[in-house]
Amino acid sequence: MSLNSIFQYFVPKDKKVFFPLFEQASSNVVAMATVLVEAVNSANSNTREELFKQIDKLENKGDEITHQIYLELGKNFITPFDREDIHSLATAIDDVADYIQGAANRMMLYNVDNINEPIKKLSELILQASIDLEKAVKELRDLKNVRNIADSCIRINSVENQADYVFDRAVGDLFLYEKDAINLIKYKEIYAALETATDMCEDAANVMESILVKNA
Repeated sequence: MSLNSIFQYFVPKDKKVFFPLFEQASSNVVAMATVLVEAVNSANSNTREELFKQIDKLENKGDEITHQIYLELGKNFITPFDREDIHSLATAIDDVADYIQGAANRMMLYNVDNINEPIKKLSELILQASIDLEKAVKELRDLKNVRNIADSCIRINSVENQADYVFDRAVGDLFLYEKDAINLIKYKEIYAALETATDMCEDAANVMESILVKNA
């Protein structure tokens, strides 16, 4: 048992604020990804715009949760696991939210009406990865179900690989078929933001795998 694990026994239960905050952050990302999927599958541009605005509000909520994690990190001498891992996990989850918002903002600001299959597929993959991220985060509280965390991390890595493939094919098709240079730039930026959101999910999974190793 690590020294940090021993210290946990002396920490009052109500002081263990990190787990609820991480759970709130990951649940917020799932909410954002769910709204994103709904938006890109909506045929009504006004409805889509309202959903994008919801994503903006949820991202602000995520920022507040992340800020609270950082504040608690500064106030608490004893933490449930390494301080660097707490900071890295909070940052990675916040980055997922940032890139979801970034993709949504680009679609709205660029007046993209043709929501094509790559955008829909990448959005679905973000939601898949976010759901597994939330599952893994919820298991961090007591680290009893290590296998469940590891399985979720493996699925996130698999989703990220799928997103890489969809992104590469989509960009390849853009350069092959898109004749309008402005449209090419618009879609490439949107694809990149969506694909990077899955990268950030993988970053969070990597941090959790590191936590498992250190607390084994």
